[in-house]
Parts: sequence; C-alpha cells; structure tokens
Amino acid sequence: MAVAFTEERMNEVLDRHARWWAGTLEGPLIPVTIWGAHPKAGHAKAPTLSQYSCADFRWTPEELIDTLDEELSTLDFAGDAYPRVNFDAFGPGVLAAFCGAKLDNSSGQVWFFPEKDQPIAQIHAHYDPDNVWAQRIKAIYRAGLDRWGKTVVMGMPDLGGVMDVAASLCGTENLLFALVDEPEEVMRLVGEVEAAWVDAYRDFSSVLHPASAGYTDWCGLLSPDPSYIIQCDFCYMIGNEMFRRFVLPTLKRDTERLTNTIYHLDGIGELCHLDSILELPNLNAVQWVYGAGKPGPMHWLDVYRRIRAAGKRMMVCGGARDVLDVIGVLSGDGIYANLGVGAGDRDTLEAILAVRK
Repeated sequence: MAVAFTEERMNEVLDRHARWWAGTLEGPLIPVTIWGAHPKAGHAKAPTLSQYSCADFRWTPEELIDTLDEELSTLDFAGDAYPRVNFDAFGPGVLAAFCGAKLDNSSGQVWFFPEKDQPIAQIHAHYDPDNVWAQRIKAIYRAGLDRWGKTVVMGMPDLGGVMDVAASLCGTENLLFALVDEPEEVMRLVGEVEAAWVDAYRDFSSVLHPASAGYTDWCGLLSPDPSYIIQCDFCYMIGNEMFRRFVLPTLKRDTERLTNTIYHLDGIGELCHLDSILELPNLNAVQWVYGAGKPGPMHWLDVYRRIRAAGKRMMVCGGARDVLDVIGVLSGDGIYANLGVGAGDRDTLEAILAVRK
C-alpha cells in the first residue's frame, strides 16, 4: 500500500509553510493528521522505528521503511499536513552519540552517557560521519528516498542543543560545576560541539537534499530552505547571566546559518531567558512548552503576547480545543499548531479547518 499523497499537493503545503516562515501567511498554519483513515495492510515485518527499537539492527533499512510506509498509509492529511517521518527515534540530543557518547535505550527510551568519567579538559567533540548511528540513519534515509521520492519528508535527527550535548559528553553535574570553576574549558567544549553540530547537519542534509521536498525536524514545520528547532534544555538550570554568556551566542549563530529557526522553550524554568531569546533578530518563532502538570495554553496568553509583540511567530502546543481557544482570543496570525484527530471526529476536523484562511 502506498502513501496517498502527490508531489503537487506537497508543493501546495510547502508554499503555505514557506509563507508562514516569512510572515506573509494570513491566519494560522495547522497541519491535521487524521488517524485510522485507512486499514493497515499488516504485511510489514519490522517493528515501528522508535526509541525502543532503534538499536535493533536485525532489520534492514528497507524493512523499516516497509513498516513506516504501512503506518503512513493508514493516515489522511488535512489542512497543512503532509506525510513525514520523525527521526527522534534515535533520541533527543543524538549528536552526543555521533561524538562518541554511549546510546542506551535499555529502558525503552534513549539516554546518552559519557563513555568514561574524566575532567572536562580531556573531553573533546567532533562529528564522525562513519559513526554506527550516523550511518544507520543515513542508510534509512536512502531507503526512504528510494521508496517515496518527494511524497514523504523525512526529518533531521534530533541533534539537540549545543549545551545539552556538552552535558551528555561530560555529565550534567560536572558541566554545572565547570561553568563556575573552568569557564574557559566550557567555552572550548561548546565551540567543539557547535562545530560538530554544523558538520552533522550538513552531512545529513547532503543525503536528503535536493531529493527531499523540504526540510523538517521533530516539531513538524516544513521549510523549503535549511531550518531547525533550536534549543537548550540545560538552561533550565542556570541564570540569565550564564545563559547570555554560554548559550545565547550559539543560538545567535544558529539563526544566522539557517534560513528558518524556531526556539524550543521548554518549561517554566526557561521563561527567565525569554526576553534574551526574543532579542535574536533572525529567529523566526518560539515554541512554548509549559510542561506536564501545568495549566493549559489559555493560562499562558501573556507568554504568547510577549512572543508576538517581539515580532515572532509561535507554535501553540495542546489539543484541538486548546488551540482553537487561543486563536479565538489572539487571532490566528503567526500561529502554528500540529494537530491530530480520529477519522470519525468530523466535527473537530471541520472546526479546525474553519479557522484556516
């Protein structure tokens, strides 16, 4: 069974995404994936590519693509949605593994650990394109391109933020102490990780493009030009003075080297850095993730207003009702929300599509 999507439809979706990035799209950008729209063939043998299965090399890339194709074929794509494969299956911050850290998915989720405990002065980072994990991802990319061409977009791996990867390489607690005790070594390691990040991005892009219809990552935004969701989850644990010294310069360079960027603002501990992030002139948008156990999107209208007042677009997280409520108060201009509905929920689908222009 083949994914029911055409290159012509992909071009239409890509155009709307491009206009959203540029700030010229009227109204919101809302991809809606419809689950259970078609029966599953059930012929594929390999497990779903996930953090649980990513280290199982018994399956060929082609077999993994067979399974992904079956899963995509059960879906329909409405609004601004398109068929895509999320490559976060190899874990958040997988650049650490490309640089020699241990990838451990024994818990069913991927975590990264230093190969050994050593002083930060002895820790170095460089991207190895022949690393087993990098090679595996690139092999799956090639099999996917052979199967789908431009009708399915495969995302970039979740490379992670520069400081997040540095923390995986030397240990989070060790890095926190080093910020105070050995700041120059931290700056040196951050520079090496950033260079590795750029090398990895270029290497994966060289496999995917120009054969792919566009660029995407785990947040689902599609771009005709190089793009990424940039982040620093580590900054939850540091004050703004350290953020501006150790983190903000790397983010600034990210926004300068990539055409389109959105910042992943993860949790209330990062709100103290929001004004600094909004100062980045080339940053297009912010994704605010309020976190488990916290009030829903309508509680954070002040955050969305701050983002919009800075001239940035924003990704609103939550369910369909949450997103519709926010749009009802703030209007939909500049809002992106990636939603899903069941095949039988026509009322919700129609309500979502009604707010698109």
